Amino acid sequence: MRLSSLADYAVVMMTAAARHTGGACGQARLNATLLAENTGVPLPTAQKLVSRLSAAGLIESTRGTGGGFHLARTADAISLADIIEAVEGPIAMTTCVDDSRDHCALDHHCSVKPHWGVVNEAVRGALASVSLASLSSPLPLAGGVGGGLARPLSFIPSPDPSREREGEKVS
Repeated sequence: MRLSSLADYAVVMMTAAARHTGGACGQARLNATLLAENTGVPLPTAQKLVSRLSAAGLIESTRGTGGGFHLARTADAISLADIIEAVEGPIAMTTCVDDSRDHCALDHHCSVKPHWGVVNEAVRGALASVSLASLSSPLPLAGGVGGGLARPLSFIPSPDPSREREGEKVS
């Protein structure tokens, strides 16, 4: 299972919006141009996503001078599932659990069909358990060792060029 690029971009944009506003709703107004510049999402795509996220009630937008948008709810009240469903529609692993689609050819004699609802709810539940607030926070170190925060790659020290590795100089 893979998210579409559009859903991925929506998560990136919503995470950037949450960071910018400190996760609060109704705070600093943002616009698609600012988020496109900050995230690298192409501006036309950012504008399209703002429209979809607004229609889903995840952001509230105001048109005109001084317009823009802000989170409609706090970041801890918006889940990864909410964002994905705003862009892709209801999470449905198979056509068996998607009421809006026709049933498959195996519908009448499929022994797995009764189980897909459980699987689908488990996947949706996992996505719903991840809040926008957690996505916009720095990660702890792998395995939670030290309780510190992970550092960006730019802060990881470079290898010492004088060290030798398997008889070769590291350059």
